Amino acid sequence: MEKRVEYTLNKEQMKKLENVAGDFRNLMMQYECAMLEVQTKLEVLNKELAIKNSRNPFESIKCRLKSPESIFGKLERRGIDFSVENVEKNLNDIAGIRVICSFPDDIYMLVDCLTAQDDIILVEKKDYILNPKPNGYRSLHLILDIPIFLTEEKKHMRVEVQFRTIAMDFWASLEHKLKYKKNIENAESISEELKYCADIISQLDRRMEQIRTKIDNNKYYSQTGIVSVDTK
Repeated sequence: MEKRVEYTLNKEQMKKLENVAGDFRNLMMQYECAMLEVQTKLEVLNKELAIKNSRNPFESIKCRLKSPESIFGKLERRGIDFSVENVEKNLNDIAGIRVICSFPDDIYMLVDCLTAQDDIILVEKKDYILNPKPNGYRSLHLILDIPIFLTEEKKHMRVEVQFRTIAMDFWASLEHKLKYKKNIENAESISEELKYCADIISQLDRRMEQIRTKIDNNKYYSQTGIVSVDTK
């Protein structure tokens, strides 16, 4: 899900939207159905893995459909005329889901489980956790192709899913609020500070993951009676 940019439809764009209102509403309904399908799959995985691992792999899940203003704005930036066909053909993030996990390894576990399901096609994967953006942004993005079953057809739709840890989401939310304010002085210095904070947060994620592993190991050894030997 890309950063939200304020965009207002002009009269010509409003007329274009009105001319295809029925088809556009139908397309958005289909995207919503696809989004709900993926959300359900994630919630099922959350319940199953919570029992297996004695903890939930994700903390929260948020869903959203792109607004008409955002759709027009993105097509315009790409130099593409608005039509229902062009929306479906050129945009992969109309339906978006954000999954917030406690630990990075939970992200990869969920991604593996989700993409292994035989009715899901992985269209694209961008790992900004292993390969952060220059500004420090970290997240893992998937574009998924999933079938929905309508009254008269089976149709494949695309859904974007973003995975972040709590710390990554905290940083991304604040970075957006701070960096995109108007008339900021010393913008370059602020960008450097944000990058530094992102690196610290990444280190925090790794340290918290190590602490959780130690706690899990202690539980295992206490339950089995095996003596743990820490060689470090």
